[in-house]
Amino acid sequence: MPTSLLLENQESKRLIYRRVKPTDFNSWLPFHEEPLSMQYFVGNIPEPQEACKAWFDKVFYRYTNNLGGHNALISKKTGKFIGMCGLLVQTVDNIQELEIGYSILPEYWQKGYATEAAKQCRSYAQKNKLSTSLISIIHKDNIGSQKVAIANNMYLDKHTNYKGIPVHIYRVKLK
Repeated sequence: MPTSLLLENQESKRLIYRRVKPTDFNSWLPFHEEPLSMQYFVGNIPEPQEACKAWFDKVFYRYTNNLGGHNALISKKTGKFIGMCGLLVQTVDNIQELEIGYSILPEYWQKGYATEAAKQCRSYAQKNKLSTSLISIIHKDNIGSQKVAIANNMYLDKHTNYKGIPVHIYRVKLK
């Protein structure tokens, strides 16, 4: 995998992509405070502050270890933090893959931001020849995220368990 998979300084129609900063913590906390955001996490769900800290720890671990990572999604119009999306190095069924991961703050759901960001990730990966295919790992019951994957020209490739969670693996082949 290349040294950096981040979409820093990229833009799409409504979004600016940049590295997540520690100061984004309070902007991202509402994601963890919304029960619907957390419904697809299996097991003992930590309280919101703890869950948000664990998320940020993972983001910065990925940055430090060249495992890709989430980009902060910033509205061009308002300058507000909308969510996170990025290219993530993942191991699924003992195979290293490049995933498009996306999560949007609840107040911005169903406004097309996840699809816009996911498509930007796909385009960036294809343009920079980062992989021959991309996946999205989606909980089997997460219909909203499945719709985003389909809108990103991905197809249902297989069903598996990922970290003890039943998931669908959506895939798109890159040219």
